[in-house]
Amino acid sequence: MKVLLTLGTKNPGKLDEYREMSKDFPWLGFRLAPAQFAPEETGSTYIENAGIKAREAANLSGLPSFADDSGIEVEALEGRPGLYSARYSEGSDALGRRKLLKEMEPFKTGREARFVCAIVLFMPGEDKPLFQTEEYWNGRISTEEKGEGGFGFDPIFLPEGKDVTAAQISSKEKNLLSHRGQAWRQTLKFLEKNFINQ
Repeated sequence: MKVLLTLGTKNPGKLDEYREMSKDFPWLGFRLAPAQFAPEETGSTYIENAGIKAREAANLSGLPSFADDSGIEVEALEGRPGLYSARYSEGSDALGRRKLLKEMEPFKTGREARFVCAIVLFMPGEDKPLFQTEEYWNGRISTEEKGEGGFGFDPIFLPEGKDVTAAQISSKEKNLLSHRGQAWRQTLKFLEKNFINQ
């Protein structure tokens, strides 16, 4: 049995990432949200924003759909940028990293941080999610950028127990440790149990 899911995004890079994390699950296929997909992320939590995107993708595509919402929370900044991580700096990821490093300059302590990822799964026409989960990746903010891999804040995030940034580890290791990898594994367990092993 093949399960086809719509991913609530129009970003092909994110689709590729989920395909990579799911290569051991040949029964699972993906498609991007339709061209008219343009939800307003008005939620006050990661779960709410992921749900808004997943529900719209399901209703537009007529397929089971999922979406994620993620951010980075910094202890010294009282949890900022959090939900607004993607909008923290107008412009490129590099500008966002530089802004965060600048804002962190006064802090010798309190550099602890965590990535958060929520994934929500919706069926077409439903008002309540079929599944949702939220997972975390703990670490701290470095004092400089290092590494060429990853994206977003990865080059300034030192995962717990590591002396290298998230941009310096392999994609395989990152998918094992990361907030998104953890959340997706929980989602895969649900999909396998409820769509394949019924």
